[in-house]
Amino acid sequence: MYDIGTRQRALSLLRSGAKNATVSRTLNVPPGTISSWKHEDRAKRGESPGRCHRPLCPRCDGRELDEAAYAYLLGLYLGDGHISHPRQHRVPSLRITLDDAWPGVQREAMAAVRTAFPDNTASWARKTGCRDVKVYSKHLVCLFPQHGPGRKHERAIVLEPWQQEIVDAHSWPFIRGLIHSDGSRILNWTEKTIGGRMKRYEYPRYFFTNTSDDIVRLYTDTLDRVGVSWRSRRRATGAHDVSVARRDDVALMDQYVGPKH
Repeated sequence: MYDIGTRQRALSLLRSGAKNATVSRTLNVPPGTISSWKHEDRAKRGESPGRCHRPLCPRCDGRELDEAAYAYLLGLYLGDGHISHPRQHRVPSLRITLDDAWPGVQREAMAAVRTAFPDNTASWARKTGCRDVKVYSKHLVCLFPQHGPGRKHERAIVLEPWQQEIVDAHSWPFIRGLIHSDGSRILNWTEKTIGGRMKRYEYPRYFFTNTSDDIVRLYTDTLDRVGVSWRSRRRATGAHDVSVARRDDVALMDQYVGPKH
């Protein structure tokens, strides 16, 4: 419909920085045609609208992975994360549900997602009393092969060798992620009568609670690796409570984990 001169003039305007709508009005050419010419021109010149490249995957493409951020994110995922693939979306999404009582944890989680998935856009999904940090990627299952049907405590949760190497090298971020998801730091207290006066003593303690035997084992094995002693008991519901209470061990946890914030 349009002669070569009109098309060349349009491309010249577009390359100079003119907007599609401006070129459309100037030349009396439909916006869709202008957009198509611009797309074809940029493709011929080795460019493309939007992203300059497709998101890469550390497992499939060898992209560098920030292992400390990933170890923290893996801990969050094992506690409060899940991967879903709704029918209306072609790409699966990772969601980690985080309580609004801990905005600092929410910020750390978002930072970890953006660091581990630098080519993807992370966002928030608001819920009552909490928020989901969310990211879409075709390679989620590559990085979280523990994904599968059913609840985590109803299936085996075993780290791949490459994941175990990362956890071994970055044990504290992994522990921190687990505590930030399914753990807490609390103050226990007791009262004793000394010299006829009642005195109150407070002492901090870390708890981690999870129903999956495998996830609890990953946590306690990692505590063993960093030299933290622990005790565990099983609730009537089947969940495990893992406690870190000795003063030196709590001090070490405070150094690398600390209270939720």
